[in-house]
Amino acid sequence: MAAQERKLFLLDAYALIYRAFFALNKNPRINSHGLNTSAIIGFLNTLYEVIKSQKPTHIGVAFDLGAPSERTSVDSSYKANRESMPDDIRTAVPYIIRLIRAFNIPIYAVEGYEADDVIGTLSKKAEQAGFKTFMMTPDKDFGQLVTENTVMFKPAKTGEPSTVVGPKEICEKYGISNPKQLIDILGLWGDAADNIPGIPGIGEKTASKLIADYGSMENIIAHADELKGKLKENVIRFAEQGLMSKMLATINTEVPVEFNEEELRVRQPDVKELTRLLEELEMKNFLKRFADDYQKNSAPPVNRQMDMFAADENATSDSELDLFSSFSNIQSVEHQYTVINDADELKPIIKTIETEKRFAFSTEMSGSSPHSSTVTGLSIATGSGRAWFVPLTGNTLREAVLSELKPLFADPQTEKIGYNLKNSISLLRYYNIDVEGILFDTMIAHYLIEPEQKHSLDYIAETLLGYNMQPEAKSSDQSFGNYSAEKADICFRLCSILSSLMAEKNVVNLFSEVEMPLVPVLSDMEFNGVKINIENLQQISTDFGKQIEDIENRIYALAGTRFNIGSPRQLGEVLFEKLKIDASAKKTKTGQYATGEEILQKLVSRHPVVQLILDYRGLTKLKSTYLDALPLLVNQRDGLIHTTFNQAVTATGRLSSTNPNLQNIPVRTDNGREIRKAFVPRSADYTLMAADYSQIELRIITHLSQDPHMMDAFNHGLDIHSATAARVFGVDIKEVTKDQRRVAKTVNFGIIYGISTFGLSERLSIPREQAKTIIENYFKEYQGIKTYMSTSVEMAKEKGYAETMLGRRRYLRDINASNSVVRGFAERNAINAPIQGSSADMIKIAMINISRELKQRNMRSKMILQVHDELIFDAHLDEVDQLRSIVNGCMVGALPLSIPVVVEINTGNNWLEAH
Repeated sequence: MAAQERKLFLLDAYALIYRAFFALNKNPRINSHGLNTSAIIGFLNTLYEVIKSQKPTHIGVAFDLGAPSERTSVDSSYKANRESMPDDIRTAVPYIIRLIRAFNIPIYAVEGYEADDVIGTLSKKAEQAGFKTFMMTPDKDFGQLVTENTVMFKPAKTGEPSTVVGPKEICEKYGISNPKQLIDILGLWGDAADNIPGIPGIGEKTASKLIADYGSMENIIAHADELKGKLKENVIRFAEQGLMSKMLATINTEVPVEFNEEELRVRQPDVKELTRLLEELEMKNFLKRFADDYQKNSAPPVNRQMDMFAADENATSDSELDLFSSFSNIQSVEHQYTVINDADELKPIIKTIETEKRFAFSTEMSGSSPHSSTVTGLSIATGSGRAWFVPLTGNTLREAVLSELKPLFADPQTEKIGYNLKNSISLLRYYNIDVEGILFDTMIAHYLIEPEQKHSLDYIAETLLGYNMQPEAKSSDQSFGNYSAEKADICFRLCSILSSLMAEKNVVNLFSEVEMPLVPVLSDMEFNGVKINIENLQQISTDFGKQIEDIENRIYALAGTRFNIGSPRQLGEVLFEKLKIDASAKKTKTGQYATGEEILQKLVSRHPVVQLILDYRGLTKLKSTYLDALPLLVNQRDGLIHTTFNQAVTATGRLSSTNPNLQNIPVRTDNGREIRKAFVPRSADYTLMAADYSQIELRIITHLSQDPHMMDAFNHGLDIHSATAARVFGVDIKEVTKDQRRVAKTVNFGIIYGISTFGLSERLSIPREQAKTIIENYFKEYQGIKTYMSTSVEMAKEKGYAETMLGRRRYLRDINASNSVVRGFAERNAINAPIQGSSADMIKIAMINISRELKQRNMRSKMILQVHDELIFDAHLDEVDQLRSIVNGCMVGALPLSIPVVVEINTGNNWLEAH
């Protein structure tokens, strides 16, 4: 092999593992055994993608051993500030090591040295041997090692491709002439994460400028007299500390580690071990991806002599390929699926169901939404492995079949089992079929058992049945019948397992009394639809367009140049290089300035262009997300918008809304409120009615905590924020100022989400000491709240979960983590989950009861939207007072509290007027 063809990748294991873990930690991947696989999945995807896309000829992975390194002998405080490794990472590492070994990739770790040093040494030796070396890491420190043949490879992340960083990029970024000068910059600058002190008062920009001017730290110290003010004083005073910091920042390239070219060569993985491990971890998607690559002969090539997919002695055998399908599947499990092409053939099946009083079914439709699709097929299962499929593409057969099945679906005593039953119920409604009686939705059952896992049917089947379902088939495909029948069959088989698991976790009542009765209610609401005034939206869009153009021109005038305002890179350059709004502006890992909303909000007072940019962003988002998009979502059947309410998405139990998301239409800004004007009654016979729980989460935490002062304020109907301000600031409630009330409101709602001193100071733009005093005063006055919070955390630590008043659980697997960042996130959820979840349960019960009342009274008014703590109705003009009474009674009485529950109800010609 020619020298120029040799391409070595050296992976910095822990840097990549931590990066993967924290990237997924807000939505962790938890398998059925409770193992957090986020770090494993992230690292594995990164490893496999680099093998596949970059096609290295050689590869190795370097680990830290965790033992004291040579740097701690120089400075015992080196890395002393670092948090201990998160427990979920500690648990994941052995699996990652097993995966690396299954890929037959060598692992390097040398006692007394860090992975940086091992990679530095191997890359230096590789360069001497004629290799092109890619150091795969997000760690900036590696920039000191780059040469023309040794570069950094920063892996891709969401929205950003992978990048290669060489001498040119390092020199340009730091304004230096040699990448090795980065060591001097790091020594001056220091590193808080590694507890490298540097020289006080010197940040990245000052360090870069000093090295650009003087070449090295030693030369800066030698010419310290040329510096001025505090900088001069610090360089002289902390010279020795700076030199020590430089030494700590230097990557050692003389580690006692052997460079073995043959050992590093990419080779065929151990298919048997890799498959066994992936199955153990329940990584079905990766297992399928890996199997497909093998079978398509297109996985990562090694070289012509050792191609892991070449047809030679190293080729994968049929027996090895069989390992990929060790889950049971339609080929390995006995089943009887029958296609029915005559409605009369359904009669014996219906008789069986009438006797057994339960069946599972699955509907197939022509599109993604039941409100714009036709039914194309229907499957019924009456036992494990026994199912029938009826194709419904012809009108005559469809009418005959649905006519036969209509009484079965309407029978209130027969249990109907399925997956995402709401979709099927909504679809069948367009054929005048009502699905009544006992419902068992496998998706929702699994959601209550493991709220933070995936809830797709194939995932549930894999984790609970060890069964690998077929991929989705198209209606023209011969396997379409088997695909549909299999879904009904799997739902039937899952029912008893899920029932047992729900009993174990004490959520059967929540399932049968709240979540299942809610399914037809949500179907009704989706079916009812929402009317929008398209002309109104178009006019608002035109007005917004003019405002946006005006703001653009004002921004260009203040900036003194035209540029792409939507480009974070160009915007950052204008704000921080041309206008110099913030001398200490931070850059992201991609080298561009951070220009997020939080950052810009803090800079509003620095320059008038900042507020204009925030206004521009707000208007363009509203215009594209709502004004221009909503008219395109109007259903052609009835001229209404039919959103989809998602019952199994949020871990707290709250509903979400998609296609379109009608729960995120803003109401706090004037421009946001304009959009609500476009939501109007369905006809002249109706008006809109909005019913909103008043401060329900504060009322729930008051009920849960039984805090006497908070209860007293609610029992006497006081304005809770003014009452809080009076206590926190020690004034009479009549003397509370608007600003004091604003502060109290922020604290009241912030406490629910575990707001910190830092968070409060940021939100209110006040000094931390003042924020600290406010929080201390709050807890002094509301000791019951403080006790509730600490008790909630302690109970969660003991049980491993938090639960609502009705027993809805939020599992908190990090609640006992040693890492304070990870543990703190779980502790905040321990406090908030019972509050937010109980609020979600309360409005769900209200919706069920309101829907029942509307049907029993045969009313024409319709419930059309749920947005957090608010319900919206199309109220028939003849029923407004009656509806108001029903809604108030059902909402107030949904989940009784020890303090009054208050509902604010208004009507109007549009949603804004009614809110």
